[in-house]
Amino acid sequence: MFSKDSKPQNRIDTLIGAGTTITGDIAFSGGLRIDGEINGNVRATGDQGSTLVISEHARIQGEVSVAHLVINGAVTGPVVSSGFLELQAKARVTGDIQYNSIEMHLGAVVEGRMVHTGQPGKSIELKLAAGGN
Repeated sequence: MFSKDSKPQNRIDTLIGAGTTITGDIAFSGGLRIDGEINGNVRATGDQGSTLVISEHARIQGEVSVAHLVINGAVTGPVVSSGFLELQAKARVTGDIQYNSIEMHLGAVVEGRMVHTGQPGKSIELKLAAGGN
C-alpha cells in the first residue's frame, strides 16, 4: 500500500498535549500526535513518510498536509494526505480532503469535497446486453 520511500512512522516523536493551544504554523518530521488545539497550518517537512495523529480531543483550524494521517478530532480547513488517511469514528472535517488511500470509520463526518489524488484504478467498461427489454 505504501511505497518504500514513504513508510508511515511507527513512533511518535512529538506530542502536543491536551490543554495546550498553539497559534501559528507547525512544521514537523517523523511522528506527531496532537491532543491540544492548533490555530494555524500543520505540515510535514522533507521527503520522509511523516505521520500525524489528531486525537479525539484535538482541534485544528488551518490546513493539514502530511503523508500519513489519522484523524479522530476536529479539523476546520483543507486536508491533504499524500499517503494514507484514516478517518476514525469521532473525526469531524470541515473542508476539502485530498487523499491517495483512505479508510473511513462509521461515524466520521466530512463537510467538504473528497478528491482522490492517487493512481487511478483499472476502468471497467459496462455494456448493455443486446436485445430484449
